[in-house]
Amino acid sequence: MTTSDRLILGVPSKGRLMEQTAEAFAAAGLTLRKTGNERGYRGEIAEVAEVDVAFVSASEIANYLKTGRVHLGVTGADLVNEQMSDATTRVSFLRELGFGHADVVVAVPDCWIDVRTMADLAEIAMPFRRAHGRCYRVATKYLNLTRRFFAARGLADYRIVESLGATEGTPAAGTAELIVDITTTGTTLKANGLRILDDGLILRSQANLIASNVAPWTPATRATMDKITDSMAALRA
Repeated sequence: MTTSDRLILGVPSKGRLMEQTAEAFAAAGLTLRKTGNERGYRGEIAEVAEVDVAFVSASEIANYLKTGRVHLGVTGADLVNEQMSDATTRVSFLRELGFGHADVVVAVPDCWIDVRTMADLAEIAMPFRRAHGRCYRVATKYLNLTRRFFAARGLADYRIVESLGATEGTPAAGTAELIVDITTTGTTLKANGLRILDDGLILRSQANLIASNVAPWTPATRATMDKITDSMAALRA
């Protein structure tokens, strides 16, 4: 088998996501394991010799799928849709894996009692600018998802503040008025005095097995992909 006929699979390199990915593959009878140094970033599937596993961050996996550096990857739908405006054509979502659940949402201070929807957010834009001499600020790590979601609802008078830390703390810190962030239970948002808008759900995300449509596929790599997906077909959704 030539190098070009080997399938490259990107999986999360650390933490709970790595553990859950290994568990999901194991449940399908596929053993993910590292080769060489246990702290290394290369691996294999014991039962499918034609696979090279790359252990990288979930964000990098989304980028590798986008550019075709991996054939398959396990990462969150939120990261894929953030990095790709054309995700529906650039990749194929093969299977939801049942872990890594998170919703990308728009949340405002709970004291904004008259702001319940995105339309309300649009209505306060001009009064806010008159009162403060500037547009309101939206703190987020999801710059592209935010821009697309806001544009689809006719919101333009705002400024994105890129968040590099705990996004939910930015309104209390005075660095933003509202946020776009991920949440699983909403507990952290409530603890920071924030509330999700009634129609503020941007995306429901979880870990997926995803194929890159722009990777260098060959008949051999497609046959290998079929081995993996057939094995995982018996998993509960």
